[in-house]
Amino acid sequence: MAREQWGTRAGFILAAVGSAIGLGNIWRFPYMAAENGGGAFLIPYLFALLTAGIPIIIMEFAIGHKFSGAAPATFSRINKKWEWLGWWQTLVGFTISIYYIVIISWALNYLLKSFTLGWGEKPAQFFGSFIGSAGDGATVFSTVGLQWPIFFGVIIAWFINWLVLYSGVRKGIEVANKILMPILFVMIIIIVGRAVTLPGAVEGLQWLFQPNFSALSNYSTWVDAYGQVFFTLSIAFAIMITYSSYLPKKSDIANNGFMTAFINCGFSLLAGIAVFGILGYMASQQGAPVQDIAGSGGVGLAFITFPQAINLLPVAPLFGILFFLSLTFAGLSSEISINEAGISALMDKYGWSRQKVATGFCLIGFIISLMFVRTGTGLAALDIVDHFINNFGIAFAGLAEVVVLGWLYKLSGLKEHINSISDFAVGSWWKLCLQVITPIVLGYMAISNFIHEIKVPYGGYSSAGLITLGWLWVIAIVVIGIVLSNTKGKGELLSGTSTKK
Repeated sequence: MAREQWGTRAGFILAAVGSAIGLGNIWRFPYMAAENGGGAFLIPYLFALLTAGIPIIIMEFAIGHKFSGAAPATFSRINKKWEWLGWWQTLVGFTISIYYIVIISWALNYLLKSFTLGWGEKPAQFFGSFIGSAGDGATVFSTVGLQWPIFFGVIIAWFINWLVLYSGVRKGIEVANKILMPILFVMIIIIVGRAVTLPGAVEGLQWLFQPNFSALSNYSTWVDAYGQVFFTLSIAFAIMITYSSYLPKKSDIANNGFMTAFINCGFSLLAGIAVFGILGYMASQQGAPVQDIAGSGGVGLAFITFPQAINLLPVAPLFGILFFLSLTFAGLSSEISINEAGISALMDKYGWSRQKVATGFCLIGFIISLMFVRTGTGLAALDIVDHFINNFGIAFAGLAEVVVLGWLYKLSGLKEHINSISDFAVGSWWKLCLQVITPIVLGYMAISNFIHEIKVPYGGYSSAGLITLGWLWVIAIVVIGIVLSNTKGKGELLSGTSTKK
């Protein structure tokens, strides 16, 4: 059966960018920069982009294209004994998809509330009631009912995913991203345009971009830069390998990698300007320092601090709609890509039809995601799984990938493949980054996170919760990956050959 292909190069770039651009670009990058030297943070960030982000994304584009398969099929065709690594990455992605979709549901609910500013004068209290209280003595294992608005949002989000994925690569994923991505960029540009003209915006932007070069001597600044680049580009959890497997024979791998990385980086900068321009305005209206208003990035920014800021804006409902629609679109484009990596892997391995796999995959994903919709306890479960899968699942899977491909596979052959079809060649710098710089940095990050986790258990949660939803979950996806790699399949993966030479 012929493998599906993108209809246009623009369709592939928009899909890859759509995967890379997610909620973290909007709520994580601005705070990462502000807390690590402001404008000076751009130096280690760009260095990390050039030495880790771009080399890895080019590598993933290259192996997906050359071996024409999702991550498990690709690693199997390189060497059968490495198939488990592809399943590991795919299962990391699946784990992310089942809780990420809950945050998309939050954004959908807040989008509806934006029309009337339904979060009221005290967004923090509203968010608490929206998530729900589990009551005294509740743990992450307590079952005290579902939060129905979040439940219905999850149904809508999964249905959109199913509809796009069921329709295929060209008619589903490509069409969806050709709609979502241009609208997302237009919305963020509108928000930026208004943000920078608000009173106090300059103070917010100054706090974000004023360089503090002393931060460059702090090793944690460099680690944070690598972490931000690594996690924001959707590398090491099977997506970019899968997306590039749908490229036609003649595709500019190197240029596609650079374009995807720099467009993603540009969006992060735009988001930072929008966020801190508006927070600067909020600070000026309340007569408080920007750093006191800003708090910290993440859920609190998107669903508490920003609604407070929106309340103060002229034509507040319009900007609430734009902001939460942006969150929704960014979340959906990433969610679709994560799920496609899993669906493609199952199609390759077992020869099942896209329609059957998409339907079964989304149904199973929906059922499991309900554990994060439970009243009160769902947020705690989400927080634990997210922490462990990002700090240990992605980090160690990425480390394994660069070690396997950088040292156990001949990069020279992959370099020849890239250079034979790209407008400009990758050279010794590319091999140096993949074989030396990136493994050292990722290894340091992974080991440091592990040691810190042992010394300081995360978030004050119970040991039972951290072990079950943290350590055992991370171990389980590796074990399941090994089991899947040893099951007998019926699809293209068994051929051990590539359709692209």
